[in-house]
Amino acid sequence: MTSRLQGRTALVTGSTSNIGRAIAVALAQEGAHVVVSGRDAVRGAAVVDHIRQLGGQADFVRADLDGTAEASRKLAEEATDVLKRKVDILVNNVGIYPPSTTPTTDEETFDRVYGVNVKAPFFLTQALLPAMIKAEQGVIINLGSWIARLGVPVGALYSSTKGAMETLTRAWAAEFGPQGVRVNAISPGVVVSPDWDTATDHPGEVMMNGTPAGRSGHPDAIASAAVYLASDESAFVHGTVIDVDGGRTGVAVIARG
Repeated sequence: MTSRLQGRTALVTGSTSNIGRAIAVALAQEGAHVVVSGRDAVRGAAVVDHIRQLGGQADFVRADLDGTAEASRKLAEEATDVLKRKVDILVNNVGIYPPSTTPTTDEETFDRVYGVNVKAPFFLTQALLPAMIKAEQGVIINLGSWIARLGVPVGALYSSTKGAMETLTRAWAAEFGPQGVRVNAISPGVVVSPDWDTATDHPGEVMMNGTPAGRSGHPDAIASAAVYLASDESAFVHGTVIDVDGGRTGVAVIARG
């Protein structure tokens, strides 16, 4: 373990699997006391146990961030109670991606995706900000997505919610930066969880063709960016979206014959 985040606290939403889990583990490895959060208590307990076995501090708080302000405020209150102090680092990671196209999206799905992906982090941030502002110290890290800025013919609903989170990142940085709260975001590319069945091809692999990386990423790559944004090393970074996408959105590789 190292100590870039020693003595700090963190709440990572949707951290029982994949990117959220990797971020929670990485923050704890840097010394932060992490609140792992999600709907599945069994998976949450497993993440907490893993962190503790590595020598870190972690607790689990079950939360179903359904988009209601009440659910977000409840998580903020319970996380603060568990930590016995304010949350220093908030990672708004939770999100859902339904397999629907624009013609097949009904109103219920639309409201649910915007509720989980935008409304829930909005009101969670709102609930935790007063303590950060009072202390004149805090970090908020939002999760965007590469398809928020590079249009693809599927996932319009999801990509628009991630576009909203990237816009909120800039707006919140302007609103709260002068009060001591830094707000930034990470835009992951195609990331394959270690839980993915390696006997089958991941459907996103083809989307990494023609990129410098030429392959999908690992959740640990996103976690490393989160550690940087949470630490004092990024003290001069405000309102930025860091692309961790293997070059997908910014670079084209021209094949040579």
